Amino acid sequence: MTFVNPQFFWVMIVPFLVFAFLISTNKEKLSRIFDVKVLKRLSATDESMPMMLRNIFMLLAILLMIIALARPVMEKGDKKVEVQGLTLLTALDISGSMRSTDVYPNRLEFAKKKMSMLFDAMPSDEIGVVAFAYSPFILAPFSSDKDSLKMMISGVDDSYINMGSTDFSALGELTASLLEEKKPKIVLLFTDGGDEEAIAGFSDILKNNEIDLYVVLVGTDKGAPVIGEDGKPFTQKDGTIAITQRNDALGEVAKENGGAYVIAGNGDEDIKQLVSVIRGKYKNQQQGEVTVKERVEFFYYPLGLGLLFLLIGFSSLPRRRNV
Repeated sequence: MTFVNPQFFWVMIVPFLVFAFLISTNKEKLSRIFDVKVLKRLSATDESMPMMLRNIFMLLAILLMIIALARPVMEKGDKKVEVQGLTLLTALDISGSMRSTDVYPNRLEFAKKKMSMLFDAMPSDEIGVVAFAYSPFILAPFSSDKDSLKMMISGVDDSYINMGSTDFSALGELTASLLEEKKPKIVLLFTDGGDEEAIAGFSDILKNNEIDLYVVLVGTDKGAPVIGEDGKPFTQKDGTIAITQRNDALGEVAKENGGAYVIAGNGDEDIKQLVSVIRGKYKNQQQGEVTVKERVEFFYYPLGLGLLFLLIGFSSLPRRRNV
């Protein structure tokens, strides 16, 4: 038999021994340390149960509860458990074009809403989150705690947006690194797209690392002005207002790299459709095996016995007599 939390035993056993010693040897000094009412209940002498027997029950109860806190168990060895579900990496576009308002309230907030829908549609799967523009970075490590993932992306606001050009090659390198030990390797982008020149190197990195690409495209064909940090339309050097349109070229790259894409719309049907495609292809492949310790718990035995002793001790407290 071993203890899962032996620190509870070692931390509390010394105060317990001091308490037991004071109870049994020096009532006068004890009365100066402990509350009079508590002391009276622990060491009353005018009751049916002898004081010594009462103290023994009380001390045994405390000792058994300390043992229960230490959590005694019987180890039965290691057991391999197969973890079901998929592992995938999601990536949120935070480039300057994501401020555009051709979808409500803007592309960034709309993409975040779609990511939350994805988390709800894949409750048992392990998902990681990165943000990308000129330089990608990790927002949340792989986790099946969807509430935590939602909290992380909810914190991505307008201040995260980078007006520099999107470096898809850097995103590809980070994706390959994060998915190196995963099988299958899946990345899902939430973006308004990218031009063919920018995504050419990205496609090669995905193919070389056998990564399947899925894309949720945000924005409209008509497009909208690029909004600057000041909240006003961005003006180019020639004085014209910069317009950004959704570019579907990245969707075609997804199809070439073993994946698929959807154009984000209102409602959740687009996300449900994409998740159905993903699950259909991988048939809920296992994430792998994890080793867990198989144990038989015994803490409830000392806990139950301790409560019984405590009840016996308190049930024999002296009662007030009517005169």
